[in-house]
Amino acid sequence: MSILVIDDESALRRSLCDYLEELDYDTLAAANGKEGLEILDQNLQNLEAVIVDLNMPVMDGYSFIQEAVARTKELPIIVLSGVGIVEDALKAMRLGAWDFITKPLHNFKILDYTLDKALDKARLIRENRAYQTNLEQLVRERTAELETTRRQVMQRLSRAAEYKDNETGRHVIRVGEISALLAQAVGLSEDRCEMLRECAPLHDVGKIGIPDDILLKPGKFTGSEFLVMQLHCMYGCEILGPLTSKDEAHQLCSNPDSARGLVDTELLGLSRILALFHHERWDGKGYPFGLAGDAIPLEARLVAVVDVYDALSSDRPYKQAFPEEKCQQIIREGAGTQFDPQVVEAFFSRTAEIIAIRERWKDK
Repeated sequence: MSILVIDDESALRRSLCDYLEELDYDTLAAANGKEGLEILDQNLQNLEAVIVDLNMPVMDGYSFIQEAVARTKELPIIVLSGVGIVEDALKAMRLGAWDFITKPLHNFKILDYTLDKALDKARLIRENRAYQTNLEQLVRERTAELETTRRQVMQRLSRAAEYKDNETGRHVIRVGEISALLAQAVGLSEDRCEMLRECAPLHDVGKIGIPDDILLKPGKFTGSEFLVMQLHCMYGCEILGPLTSKDEAHQLCSNPDSARGLVDTELLGLSRILALFHHERWDGKGYPFGLAGDAIPLEARLVAVVDVYDALSSDRPYKQAFPEEKCQQIIREGAGTQFDPQVVEAFFSRTAEIIAIRERWKDK
């Protein structure tokens, strides 16, 4: 590591270098600010400090300080000048100089003391930066661990719903993948598409709360059974809602505005929206609130199409899978009544990719 000495007085420049070398510093020398900048650019990584005069030809010390600070703010710059005017010293300090020594320098120990002080400060800055960097990295690692754990819990909740509903894990994977694809098609951000891929599998988590004799019934529901089945939307929202109390979660999920307005994590918020609203219909004849049109969150409108499509094209205890043409026909006929026409349009713009997803994640 080297000390750069910049001064137009050759004798003083040599004396400073000799003194610093006796202190076991390597030195570099320049006769003006322009030469100093050239040396600085060539040796920036190996410089410990700069000692610079203010009044010099070609480029003065003020200009050098300004240029040097633009390159690095952590290099100690000590002004050694005979100017002797307080305003000039203050100007140099404002530009980025770390300290100021006046000429003539009768006692070189003053330079030694000033240099030691500046180098100690630089060392503390480096150590603090390294500590801050390590701390930020640790926070990122811990945050990533928490996020991974949260996502794993959500995936396991989704799996629990699958076991309850007698559906395969590949159904929820398909719903997630196709929902993300449609989200991209309607112009949602990449982050939102990825979030939908992770949250969509939880849309039916509320089925955990539905009695087996209704949930697994192979035939058509009676009126009262269908009312019980509809509760899975509310149950899903409550499962993903606040943990303070069951009553508070129920109260929150009983109001669509409150359910959408709860601020916790983005993943939980989106999952809760999907669980609560994925059976609402574009024409307002869905449940649990009878919302219509744009009052239904867009992500829930996306999942509504995907969920119906995948159910139609999959075997269930009460039916066999419909042919692809029949599935697409039902989706197309539902545009403007059951489904958002924009989402249906996006669906048919990506049918080849949707079929590829179904093939990749088909049930065994």
